[in-house]
Amino acid sequence: MVSRLAGALLRAVLMMVLVLAPSLLVPGLGTDAQQTVALVALFVGALTFAEYNSECPGLIEFRDAPPFNRMRFLLLAATLLALSLIERGRFEPNTLTQLVEAVGTLIGQAMDFPYSPVRLATQALIPGAPEADVAAVRTAAGMAYLTSLIALFFFSFQMRMGNWPRRGQTFNVWINLPTFDPTSASDIVARLERDARINIALGFLLPFIAPALARLVMGGIDPAGLLTPHSLIWTMTSWAFLPASLFMRGIAMLRVAQMVRNKRRASLTETDRSLAAA
Repeated sequence: MVSRLAGALLRAVLMMVLVLAPSLLVPGLGTDAQQTVALVALFVGALTFAEYNSECPGLIEFRDAPPFNRMRFLLLAATLLALSLIERGRFEPNTLTQLVEAVGTLIGQAMDFPYSPVRLATQALIPGAPEADVAAVRTAAGMAYLTSLIALFFFSFQMRMGNWPRRGQTFNVWINLPTFDPTSASDIVARLERDARINIALGFLLPFIAPALARLVMGGIDPAGLLTPHSLIWTMTSWAFLPASLFMRGIAMLRVAQMVRNKRRASLTETDRSLAAA
């Protein structure tokens, strides 16, 4: 009970710090906006504490299957920190901010080729946007997208090495997938695989679809609204984090489906052995 309470409190504090980090690192946020960010941080912290302190599952998936959520947290933290340092460098440049901005610029230019997510992100701006604004979006998009790709690589590596779920750890589908209803289909394995493919497809397509939809529906994004530092940070973070999170969820659900299938095979084999012995 004490360890669960301490773990929930630690996670809540970390989430609150994560939400507050861009406003602490990047100046220029108004008083009303600061109050809004503080309220959002309190809400996120309270939700995280309630989820991890409760015995019954709620909304957070893979709660007892580390390091899935830790990987997602690190991905979100790394993206926010990198983009916040880039934006801070526009107000208070130093060696660290200049280094991160230079790396982001190189990555953005390297990933800015036809039909790439970075190119589509820059094309989501209204026609005739200043080159400086396009370069800022390119740098932020390149850094955010590369961070998500690195996180996906490490998570896939963990899966390939068989380190998720951890060996010897009992995996409870109800606790780790509280929003998944296994009774809605006749075969839980087929349902898991179907949902996994949907998540992987959405994770792959969203970085391409979102900029295209913005251009189609709104005629492009006005840089005056997007390129305020905090708007750019959170927009680019969401653009990269949400698809990566869906991709990781799909990969994890495929792994769960494989575990259920292997468990069934083991049970059938044990049953056959028992019948043969009888």
